[in-house]
Amino acid sequence: MDLLNINESIINSQIIRGITEIGFTKLTPIQEQAIPILLEKEDIIGQAQTGTGKTAAFGIPLIQMIDTEDENVQGLILCPTRELAIQASEELRKFSKYLHGVKVLPIYGGADIGRQIKSLRGKISIVVGTPGRVMDHMRRHTLKLGNLKMLVLDEADEMLNMGFREDIETILKDIPSEHQTALFSATMPPAILDITKKYLKKDAKLVKIVKKELTTSTIRQYYYEVNTHNKNEVTARILDYYTPKRTLVFCNTKNMVDRLCEYLKSKGYQAEGLHGDLSQHQRDKVMNGFRNGTTSILIATDVAARGIDVDDVEAVINYDIPQDIEYYVHRIGRTGRAGRKGRAFTLMVGKEIYKLWEIEKVCKTKMTKRDIPSVKEVKAAKAGKVFEAVNKIIEEEDLSGILPLIEARLAETGSSAISLAAALLKSQMGEEPEEIVIEKYTRGNRNSNVRRNSYGDYRGNVRQFSNDRGRSYSGNSRGNSTEGVYGRYSNSDRRFKREDNNNNRRNDGKYKREDNRYNGKNSEKHYGTEDRYRGDMYRVNKRSERSRNALPNNVNIKGEAVKKRAK
Repeated sequence: MDLLNINESIINSQIIRGITEIGFTKLTPIQEQAIPILLEKEDIIGQAQTGTGKTAAFGIPLIQMIDTEDENVQGLILCPTRELAIQASEELRKFSKYLHGVKVLPIYGGADIGRQIKSLRGKISIVVGTPGRVMDHMRRHTLKLGNLKMLVLDEADEMLNMGFREDIETILKDIPSEHQTALFSATMPPAILDITKKYLKKDAKLVKIVKKELTTSTIRQYYYEVNTHNKNEVTARILDYYTPKRTLVFCNTKNMVDRLCEYLKSKGYQAEGLHGDLSQHQRDKVMNGFRNGTTSILIATDVAARGIDVDDVEAVINYDIPQDIEYYVHRIGRTGRAGRKGRAFTLMVGKEIYKLWEIEKVCKTKMTKRDIPSVKEVKAAKAGKVFEAVNKIIEEEDLSGILPLIEARLAETGSSAISLAAALLKSQMGEEPEEIVIEKYTRGNRNSNVRRNSYGDYRGNVRQFSNDRGRSYSGNSRGNSTEGVYGRYSNSDRRFKREDNNNNRRNDGKYKREDNRYNGKNSEKHYGTEDRYRGDMYRVNKRSERSRNALPNNVNIKGEAVKKRAK
């Protein structure tokens, strides 16, 4: 729907002026369906992915219903993180830029509560906050919701994942007035449905926007097969080779964020970390540096990154594969925005390839495998970047005052101009990296019927193992024999003669080898020579003594049958 052709009776012309000024020309599907319902003052349940314009979907109707003569809080928006609260409040301020009297205040933990209390006394129309801090103000009676018109739960599923369900239900119970409720979520788990049944009206409207593809076609997705111990080096290699101006790196833990940030800083990169342990002042400082370009690399956890609104991120690096596929969509959605192209790189270790296949299946996308850039390729990329900057200086700058200095230096040292240029180039490129050696993880084809696990390597019908002495043997289910630690046995049934130690009589026993009952890295570590004698079972395992006493009387240490001497 074209914003310029919307009837002013539906959306205020001053609001349209504000949203078109920031670049909006058309309503997104979620906005087209949700705005009319909310303007009719009905409850709504909206399901849509991140980045589909949910803030405007509830923000425009909320601003339009604000009575500027009323000095009380009329709208409350709950967000899971401080960053999302700040982002939403900034968007609402832009929408209401030409509506005088609409004041928006973000409140969240980590900030000075005294300042927030003072601000709440200043005729605030809309409060955007995190559940914990909102509940704190309600207990202090500094946030009064007696005249509340609309309550919005933004990113409801994320708030529940972060453990805010009890806080949310406490807030919903303690709101005294009759109000309109809007719930927006990317997913609809059972906990969300429980909340909608308890606290939304029975005739609440459901608006569901399902994207055919969770990832956009403007993002090129690649993955690198690496080892755990060289992930830092590979990350640096990617940054050197592709030279993105602004990069987001995602890690699964706070500790990993700090370690990677420290490593990149030691290599001279402009990197900063962002996670939940930082104070609000530190978080604001890091985000401001990333937005204004003083920090080119931001390393963050998934939760801390929610609410990062920077359009010109050129690359996203998944240092760790996310534990939730939904997080992968959120991560790479930070690049390729506003029609720009972006790149997403994922570092994969060993068996994590199965997670990548699952992500591809759910997101209906394809990641291309890339080889780690070699030293030669990185050097060429760095040199190209330096040459590009030099050519720009030659075209735009006046070098007449510099040339005499170069000529004097060449005459003084007797070196050639090429040698001087090479030395200057090397000083700009920094230290030369070393080649990265990757230990390959052997795995089966994703469509193969061969069964594999983490304990053995199946190749066709042959399985290989080794014992603690380093002697290896293999078993072939189609072959005629199997070489074991204690000798060579036929796969066919073989009869052994055994002298019973108790009654000195001879019993016939039937040996049966069960190849698939053991593996080379089992907790019991037995070697697989499992002999059964009429119900009595003898098992050779790793911890038993390898001596004649541990063997049956009719088998020697080499596994050979011994004939009983005639009396």
